[in-house]
Order: sequence, then structure tokens, then C-alpha cells
Amino acid sequence: MIRIGNGYDVHKLVEKRALILGGVNIPFELGLLGHSDADVLTHAIMDALLGAAALRDIGYHFPDNDPKYEGVDSLKLLAEVDKLIRDKGFKVGNIDATIMAEKPKLKNYIDDMRENIANVLNIDLDCVSVKATTEEGLGFTGRMEGIAVSAVCILESM
Repeated sequence: MIRIGNGYDVHKLVEKRALILGGVNIPFELGLLGHSDADVLTHAIMDALLGAAALRDIGYHFPDNDPKYEGVDSLKLLAEVDKLIRDKGFKVGNIDATIMAEKPKLKNYIDDMRENIANVLNIDLDCVSVKATTEEGLGFTGRMEGIAVSAVCILESM
């Protein structure tokens, strides 16, 4: 059996926060606001995986009003999601994610993001695609008010 999932997440850019994407701390004057580390890339991927397995969403599993998730490393949450989907009899086939951000330029960090995600999910690097694009100054991402990520995945029966 094959299942397809999609995920989408947005976090606001603010001062005095780290910019973490795919577990990579990216030097930039703004970071993402959130209860956890606000890793919008990892969050969108988790929602895609949970959706494909019909396991609801990250807010259900990791509520933003629970103090134990305050500042948590989202890669640790991704590992928990991997366990949930494996417990349901699935494994990750592949992931494809697109980061929408006007700045900073992310091309020098993409390989590290892919490697982090692949390592946590225990899948081949070739099964993880991460891309970045600007939105040509349009919308909230173009105005640098936030960063959005869209992700899709395939789960396969084990």
C-alpha cells in the first residue's frame, strides 16, 4: 500500500530568535517565532507524514500549550513522528519540500537540511528533496514577514 501526504506550515519572522530550518541554524538577523524551535521545514514534513498515515497533525500530537514542547528541537519531534508511522505499519518512501522565503539565500544549507532529515528518518539521502524559492517580493513571505513551507511525502507499507 502507498499513501500520499501533504503538509504546510508558516512561522512569523521576528528579532531575537534563531532561524532553524531542517535542524540547521542559519545565520540571519531574524528568526522564526514559535513555541518549539519553530523549524517550519520540519513541521511541514511532520504534517505530511502524519497526514499520509491518517494520524491527524502536529498540533494534535505536540500541542503548543504544553510546556514540555517549549523550545524543543523539532528533529526530536520528527523522530517521534517516524515512530508513530512505523507503529502503524508504514515507512517513508520519499519527501519533497519547498521553502518559500525571500531571504536569506538557503542554497548553502540545503544539503545539511536533507542530511538531518534523512538521518532522523533513517532513509537514503536521495529520498529527501528540499528546495527554496523566493516569491518575488509578493505576499507575506515576499515582505519578509514569515517563512512558509509546503511538503509532500509517500509512505509505503512495511
